[in-house]
Amino acid sequence: MVPGRTTFRQGVSRDPVYHWGVDASQPPIQPAASPRAFDGRPGLPDRFGRALRDLRISVTDRCNFRCPYCMPAELFGRDFAFLPREQVLRFEEITRLAGVFVGLGVTKLRITGGEPLVRRDLPVLVAELAGLRAPDGAPVDLTLTTNGSALRPLAGPLRAAGLARITVSLDSLDDAVSGAMNGVDFPVARVLEGIAAARSAGLAPIKVNTVVRRGLNEASILPLARWARDEGLILRFIEYMDVGTANGWRLDDVVPAAEILAMVDAELPLEPVAANYRGEVAGRYRYRDGSGELGVIASVTRPFCGDCTRARLSAEGSLYTCLFAGSGTDLKGPLRAGESDEQLAERIGGVWAVRADRYSELRSAATERLPRVEMFALGG
Repeated sequence: MVPGRTTFRQGVSRDPVYHWGVDASQPPIQPAASPRAFDGRPGLPDRFGRALRDLRISVTDRCNFRCPYCMPAELFGRDFAFLPREQVLRFEEITRLAGVFVGLGVTKLRITGGEPLVRRDLPVLVAELAGLRAPDGAPVDLTLTTNGSALRPLAGPLRAAGLARITVSLDSLDDAVSGAMNGVDFPVARVLEGIAAARSAGLAPIKVNTVVRRGLNEASILPLARWARDEGLILRFIEYMDVGTANGWRLDDVVPAAEILAMVDAELPLEPVAANYRGEVAGRYRYRDGSGELGVIASVTRPFCGDCTRARLSAEGSLYTCLFAGSGTDLKGPLRAGESDEQLAERIGGVWAVRADRYSELRSAATERLPRVEMFALGG
């Protein structure tokens, strides 16, 4: 071990069903902390004291990629029936529901999909959401996650409409590997052009999300880390998760966060950084030479359920309280039936108050057969 260096090592999950086979003489990485007491800041607490502060809004269930970890092409082909247009929330309905959530304490809105940029006239919705204000008059933190395929022409209009920052998914810099990961051989160069356009438009910071799946793109970890550091981007590696039921998830396909960090740290020395806020999903690390930071989102090996503050609004208007949920609560029906904002707020608050989701902390053989909604349907 090099003096003054942090050594990252594979860990062991709390559940004995899932383990990483490290030397038993070495202490494991500690599991996520148990849910903590409500901190008293704005936001409705659930039964574990986790406040409702973040809303992820899926504007469409459609996507032009066929990533094997989300929408494998063999299951979601040309004939797959996505939601009919009349079943998808209209912009004014999304804005109204988002306003209700903001009134309940939500301070961050993330636009997702599917692929959100395939939704026509998306800057119109961005402008509407950017106009929302918290009860104290503060603006919301408005961001968007995209695969970057249509970002080059839209980055400027999105920024002009009020989008503050953006996250782009990119699983490799190698075209062959990236093509295998996005399922449609979409060229890396066009994603990079979208990132450049986002930078020119003033969207900042720009984050890049990389799902790591063993046997497919773990060799891309270091090239991506070098590139993102040189470009001044915040790279976040994501452990391959058992979201939905269509991706054929196996534990053997997971590259643990500790292994990812060890690989990067061996060439580009890292040190941990404190979270920006309670509930931040990515563990943060900075380069010791001061050249930037990266993150890891480790739902499998380092569950963060205890601080989860996120709700999800699906494209068809259902509220989900967990990424691994098996069912949601319909909000579109009551909204279209004429419920007032106060009634909708009471409905949402009632769902959140009894929330007890802890899927990742409980992940074991007992949860693998539970029903789960596909990620593209509820927003990642």
